[in-house]
Amino acid sequence: MDSIDLEVLKACNRWTQAGLKCQLVTVIKTWGSSPRPEGAMLAICEDGQVVGSVSGGCIEDDLIERVRNEGIQRTLPDIVTYGITADEAHRFGLPCGGTIQLALEPLSPQSRIKELLERLSAHQLVARRLDLQTGEVRLDQASSGMSLQISVTALTTIHGPRWRLLIIGAGQLSRFLASIAVGMDYHVTVCDPREEYRKGWQVDGVQVVHAMPDDLVIEMQLDSRSAVVALTHDPKLDDLALMEALKSDAFYVGAIGSRSNNAKRRERLKEFDVTDSELAKLHGPIGLYIGSKTPAEIAISILAELTAVKNNIHLPVEVQVEYAKEVASQTATVPACGVELP
Repeated sequence: MDSIDLEVLKACNRWTQAGLKCQLVTVIKTWGSSPRPEGAMLAICEDGQVVGSVSGGCIEDDLIERVRNEGIQRTLPDIVTYGITADEAHRFGLPCGGTIQLALEPLSPQSRIKELLERLSAHQLVARRLDLQTGEVRLDQASSGMSLQISVTALTTIHGPRWRLLIIGAGQLSRFLASIAVGMDYHVTVCDPREEYRKGWQVDGVQVVHAMPDDLVIEMQLDSRSAVVALTHDPKLDDLALMEALKSDAFYVGAIGSRSNNAKRRERLKEFDVTDSELAKLHGPIGLYIGSKTPAEIAISILAELTAVKNNIHLPVEVQVEYAKEVASQTATVPACGVELP
């Protein structure tokens, strides 16, 4: 499963390679409330095909209607703004009078979309600089901290997996977790030294590594855009990886397991000289309490918590697995939740 942005770029490449006219629409600035963030993309083909989104749908409808009525006539990039007036905000479905500014870029083989995709397939982080006056494109290596930049003369957009996820264990749950994370634009690595688990395990776009998890954690040099999820239930694999991950700058470190197993794990980690402040970073039992039972539901629960942490959202204690289980045990009602496993 590709991310939305990758689907947009692949559609652009198909259409240009087929000799069809198309344009790439990019959100470059928003004011007030906006359904889509800066950098969101939409591709429109001259035959009416559309991939991606830049709003809740109404702006897309207007852009598509213009292409149907006028075709794609422009040869150079253009900047357009929607929602300046209250009437336009109402017409285009922008909430709270929000305003959105878009870059409209006519594409051709010279737009270097094919080369951009080749770099992305190699997991590179790429800065694509579009000259707004000439339409010329330059591709450069980007750093993880870079973001969209717009000036009078150029638009620079960042493409590629700006977030990394290391999953310890190549089990069934890992398969669902990895598949969804790839769609969320993570560069996903699955680590499992056990051959019997790795054999036959495959998710498109995911690297499977045969290494000891703690060695890999050190090798990856985890930064503030990295997350680690331990899913093996084997202390020999999970604990060592967690020990190194908790000492890193990873924004999220979590491990599956029951409340009792989680308490035992924390005691074991203290024996490895993991400090209390480092241990406080550990999420476990992992995920949000949503009554999950199946591996797919558990994966959603885990990624929901991970996403909240990534976005600096403070979650109330009521949605945490440990609290919900404690309340359930006190009321003698124990709802099923696949996140907390014995």
